Amino acid sequence: MQILIVEDDTEIAELLRGTLDREGFTCGVCHDGQAAIEQFYRSQPDLVILDWMIPGIDGLEVCARIRQKPGDKDPYILMLTARGEEFDRVVGLSTGADDYLVKPFSPREMVARVRALLRRSLRQAGTGGDRDLTPTYATHHFSLDSDRRVARRHLPDHDSEDLDLTTLEFNLLATFLSYPGRVWSRSQLIDKLWGDDFFGDERVVDTHVARLRKKIEPDPGNPQFLKTVIGAGYKFEDPGN
Repeated sequence: MQILIVEDDTEIAELLRGTLDREGFTCGVCHDGQAAIEQFYRSQPDLVILDWMIPGIDGLEVCARIRQKPGDKDPYILMLTARGEEFDRVVGLSTGADDYLVKPFSPREMVARVRALLRRSLRQAGTGGDRDLTPTYATHHFSLDSDRRVARRHLPDHDSEDLDLTTLEFNLLATFLSYPGRVWSRSQLIDKLWGDDFFGDERVVDTHVARLRKKIEPDPGNPQFLKTVIGAGYKFEDPGN
């Protein structure tokens, strides 16, 4: 597993690299936002450990750019910051971070977070992430084949287009399509998709739902398929059914 460490404090960066090297990971290090973006596209890591406050392009912008154009891999992103307020955590997660670690932290905690995120990656790539899902499912606007890992959106002219989804987005859509109309809380979606491998803030679910909406909704700001149920969670409805 390859990890990219983006941290402007060289002592912290080397501490992280040394700790992760001893755990058997392959690590690259850079110290500013522009270098982070360039190295990300060169090395395509499985996970990015990203400091919020870095020179040039800050960590939030780096995170947003990776999410907008992930390349061959859509990596997990662990945000590091000294900003521990709830609002700051929400901002980081809404930008696309998968987890959030507040400085100062112990090397043991950092390794635990990294391992939890990478277990999610392995789980989603295998069979565990889509357990109990219907192998094929179709609504008026969408069809999905879990065995072939193909998701399509049906267009008004009777044509269709393949959806370019990450493994996690595919499994999330499959969960909603398999149970149309059901309201899913964050904790239920976490249990369905991650199980015991989840380690972090439940609001990361909101991030993945927002990213899925961008790919399936004509107007993500006013969703017609993947709807928020205030105080309860999310549900999928296809008005064409």
